[in-house]
Amino acid sequence: MRFTLEKMALRLYMMALKMGTALLPFRWPRVFQGPGSSRLLLQHIQQQETGGLLLVTDSALRQLGLLDPLLAELESLGIRYQMFDQITPDPVNAQIEAGYQALVAADANALLAVGGGSVIDAAKLIGARAKNKKSVLKMTGMLRVWRGMLPVYAIPTTAGTGSEVTIAAVVSDPERQRKLPLIDVRLLPKAAALDAHLMAGLPPAITASTGMDALTHAIEAYLSRNATRTTDQQALAAAQAIFSHLPRAFAHGADLEARQQMAEASHLAGKAFTVAGVGYIHAIAHQLGAHYHIPHGLANAMVMPSVLAFSLPACEKRMASLARHCQLASSTQSDQQAALALIDHIIQLNQSFGIANKVPQLQASDIAAIAKAALAEARFTYAVPRYLNQQSAGQLISELLPDASAD
Repeated sequence: MRFTLEKMALRLYMMALKMGTALLPFRWPRVFQGPGSSRLLLQHIQQQETGGLLLVTDSALRQLGLLDPLLAELESLGIRYQMFDQITPDPVNAQIEAGYQALVAADANALLAVGGGSVIDAAKLIGARAKNKKSVLKMTGMLRVWRGMLPVYAIPTTAGTGSEVTIAAVVSDPERQRKLPLIDVRLLPKAAALDAHLMAGLPPAITASTGMDALTHAIEAYLSRNATRTTDQQALAAAQAIFSHLPRAFAHGADLEARQQMAEASHLAGKAFTVAGVGYIHAIAHQLGAHYHIPHGLANAMVMPSVLAFSLPACEKRMASLARHCQLASSTQSDQQAALALIDHIIQLNQSFGIANKVPQLQASDIAAIAKAALAEARFTYAVPRYLNQQSAGQLISELLPDASAD
């Protein structure tokens, strides 16, 4: 009875959240698309009379020489910049503080993020740190980046997070094994470039995990009770493109068409979930990342089939609609058959990419804490189609134990 009343209260809260979201002043970034579009973005930055840039990236991209053409273009355009390449996956507050000090030392008033989701998130956090003059740990939660952030420009090098078009950034707290999101419309970048040239060299494993991250965004946005007509269109288009082009990008990394389609699908999925939200796949995956340092897209891929199977009774028609739109099921199949076909196809994709549907690192002793943290994250944030409680969340997560099939 108590859980029933709690669900009713949360449904009402989510309805209010949906109405409130519709009133938020989204200022979507200007987007340059296509192979070579990163140069157009740099020309755009030059026209903004930027006093100086902090180029935020990671050391691997710099060492591989992938930044060399961009650096040459920055110099040819006369844009003053300083590089900060200390960002690692799941950036922590110490890295954000170091980036802020580099920004001050460079006398920069804007940031250019070149990298994956962690790099773009870090640039947002550094920009917010600079504008608000306080630790990002004091801005976690909803709408607490009161003074906004310095201008951030983004060039994603993976097709997954959609961070170049989201209102969120995540900072990790390794001591307490948690990830803390900042969610605020002021965290939207000014402009971005979706450039397949910068993604052509991605290893297959990263292509797969980041692509599955984008697929999770599209599916959870479509199944969200806070979905809108616009987010439905974006999510369906993104999911269809990912199902079609991710296997090609995985098998043929130099296929620029597949890479560009994935970049644009990731971007669409990012816009969809920015408004509609995500769900328990993300909530659980975030905890797996915090506990075991599993890359976010990989964790999403491993968790997705179990969460969708749990959610199915509450969103069978929506899952069936998505499956048919993506040509994974026919009109002659029942809604249940179509929904199950969607889950089966995701399991098959994971297998083809070498992604396990169990979590090898998962410890039974951690399940209760992971479930509690996932429920807390989702409670007032995600308009999920079906609610978990502590017991059902623990049971679902237990299915991900590597030896669960042997129990």
